[in-house]
This record gives sequence, structure tokens and C-alpha cells, in this order.
Amino acid sequence: MSLARIRLLQLTSPTLPVGAFTYSQGLEWAAEAGTVSDETSAGDWIGGLMHGALARFEGPLAAALLAAWNSDDDERVASLNDLFLASRETAELRAETEQMGYSLTRLLRDLPAFRAAPGRVERLAALDTPSYPAAWTAAASAWQIPVGEALPAYFWAWLENQVMAAIKVVPLGQSAGQRLLSRLGDDIPALADTALTLPDDAWSNFTPGLALASSQHETQYSRLFRS
Repeated sequence: MSLARIRLLQLTSPTLPVGAFTYSQGLEWAAEAGTVSDETSAGDWIGGLMHGALARFEGPLAAALLAAWNSDDDERVASLNDLFLASRETAELRAETEQMGYSLTRLLRDLPAFRAAPGRVERLAALDTPSYPAAWTAAASAWQIPVGEALPAYFWAWLENQVMAAIKVVPLGQSAGQRLLSRLGDDIPALADTALTLPDDAWSNFTPGLALASSQHETQYSRLFRS
């Protein structure tokens, strides 16, 4: 087990203090509306998002960010960061990535393992509003985590958070959650491969169902999550 892989486990741990557990990314509204009501429909919703915007937009963008950090291309980093911020279609989704990006940036500044990488603190601080993918890939680059390991782990962390949200709001049992993680996790290697090879002009963030659910969640009367 390399030190880089240990750092990767740290980056994907649910204990990473960035507030990911407070967000459902529209899933809470989907449950309120009855679109998600059991294990099967939860798997359909989460799997649809994972195969869609995660594999065809956020994943490729994260891979490109990691490459830009590695090659010291700060102009490319800033451009990709701005693109991700612009792709957030609702106030909640925008606030989510800004808050998580801010929290991770602040955490990294306090970690000797990140500060030890030459210039990383200053380069990350140069982003006025770091998105979560920008801050996450800055850490992955500083800790020399290969993209072939970083990207599947990024997908897994997203999936785990969505399943944890489903367990709370549907609600589902813990065993159902583990079945979802096992079934949907099987798709991650192929989806990560897709994300790594997708050209920029084929990236797509077209997820109208997510945008509508997120918009409705902003005025949902009773809710556990911030998105």
C-alpha cells in the first residue's frame, strides 16, 4: 500500500470535514415527490445521474483538472473551475460546490502533507471561488495520486454519499444501501474509463430531472438536506 493510496483513502473518507453528508443533490425532493420510493427506484435515480452527468461531465472535468494541476497549467485550472461553477443550474447546487470547495481548501491549508508540496497552497489560493472538484484534484495532484486511481475513487465517494442520503430520506435499510453500493459500484470502472477518454466537446451536463428536483427542493417545506 503506497502513501499516495493512503492519501486517496483520506480524500474519499466520509469523515472528510467538507459537509458532503448535508447534501442530497435533489434526491430528497425526488423522494418527497414519490419518484424515489424504494430500493429499485433509488438505484434508478442514482444510477441515472452516475451514468449521465457524473460520467459525462463532472468526471471528465475532474480528470482534466488533475492533468492541469500536474502540468502547472493554472490558466487551464481556472478555466475548468469556472466551467464547473457555471454548470451548476440551481442556487443550491452552486452553493454546495462552493461551500465544499471552500471547506476543503481551508482544510488543505492546515495539512502539513499538502503544505509540503511546493506552491500548492498558493496555486489553490489563486482561485477566487474554488469548486469542490478543483480543490479535490489539487490535493490528488499534490499527493501524486494517479488519475486511474483518483477518478474511480471520486466516483465512489459521490455514490456513497448518494446512497447514504437515500437511506435517510426514502428511507432504506442498511442492507439495501449495501446492495445499491455493490450493484452500482460495479459500473464505476467502466464509467471512469469513459470519463478519461471523453473529448472536451463531448462533455454533457444535460440532467433536466436533477435541475427540476433541485429547484423544487429550494422551497421544500420539510427537509433534512441542504440540496
